[in-house]
Amino acid sequence: MPETVMKKMHLPLPLDMHARLKQESDVSGTPTTVLAREAVTEWLDRRERERLAEELRAFALENAGSELDLDDDFEKAADETLAGTSG
Repeated sequence: MPETVMKKMHLPLPLDMHARLKQESDVSGTPTTVLAREAVTEWLDRRERERLAEELRAFALENAGSELDLDDDFEKAADETLAGTSG
């Protein structure tokens, strides 16, 4: 498996955050750099999901009632599925 190319950056942390990160590193046996990368990855993934959800909401609001809106049968089926019923 090819090695991942890394780019270094300097990330100043408040003392309490650094202490918490170091404590987690000591308890888990995982290097602080790995924990920080995992935290940043999780945050970026969450932001991406939030951004996509907002784009979908905006699209739905903008296109409600247009030809891009859901057809009635499909919308009814979706409502029934979410309500846990079938009709």
